[in-house]
Amino acid sequence: METPVTFSSDGLTLSGIVHKPDNMGAGERRPAFLLLHGFGSSKDSGTMKTVADLMCDWGYVVMRFDFRGCGESEGKKAWILCLDQVEDTRNALTYMMTRDDVDPDRIGVMGHSFGAAVAAYVGGVDDRFAAVVSSCGWGDGEKKFRRQHPTPEAWEKFTKMLADGKRHREEKGESLMVPRWDIVPIPEHLRGGLAPDSIMEFPAETAQSMFDFRANEVVGNIAPRPLLLFHSANDSVTPTEQSIGLFEHARQPTDLILLADVDHFPFSVENTRPRQVLKMWLDQYLPVT
Repeated sequence: METPVTFSSDGLTLSGIVHKPDNMGAGERRPAFLLLHGFGSSKDSGTMKTVADLMCDWGYVVMRFDFRGCGESEGKKAWILCLDQVEDTRNALTYMMTRDDVDPDRIGVMGHSFGAAVAAYVGGVDDRFAAVVSSCGWGDGEKKFRRQHPTPEAWEKFTKMLADGKRHREEKGESLMVPRWDIVPIPEHLRGGLAPDSIMEFPAETAQSMFDFRANEVVGNIAPRPLLLFHSANDSVTPTEQSIGLFEHARQPTDLILLADVDHFPFSVENTRPRQVLKMWLDQYLPVT
């Protein structure tokens, strides 16, 4: 059963969809998960829908929602700042804890790509989360961008964009808008994995926010709560080494899983291994029963 919901975050109304298992008894409370979408995407991406359906089938109450400025949520369109998304996630958790069908002590968070970086960070600064899953995420914005813009020419272009954005704001009092591919390059054959309503142009401040964002600095605080770091062994969008870096900064219990034969959208393809890994981990650390 899917139900549209709204909740408040810093005075903005955010839009979500709650998935509730059909076999829940009257007054029953289940463990739950929040799902965090990727960069400039929405709750309606293929990854979000697929994982929500999977977790709901496995017995969890699940909410996928749009960050502010994305999808159907309020907020200045395309104005994506990492710490704002952290606050949106904390406020989504507050909402989920009030639901009478959710066990407030057993709510996890799972993010993909940009959402995975937010999940790792928010789990480190908010101990109300019972478990954290990061799918193809990152822990150091500057190191991530250096690998995504690997040649001297590409790096010079990227850093010039950041400098131009600051100067434009100072001189004109408004944001310099830049194409999403100039921030996060994605190979053409993977662009079909984006949500249909994905944002294609962002203020330069968004890139600077991501550059400055370092989940590595707080991910160690998640312990002793469980953390799963899941990544493609050869990710052509977010460098695989970013999840390895998160693992190096995390404490136990943390699992690092690198899977071959999948790329940056592992849950959007017909491959059963990512689903099996996720299910086994959930059964171990946040089981429904």
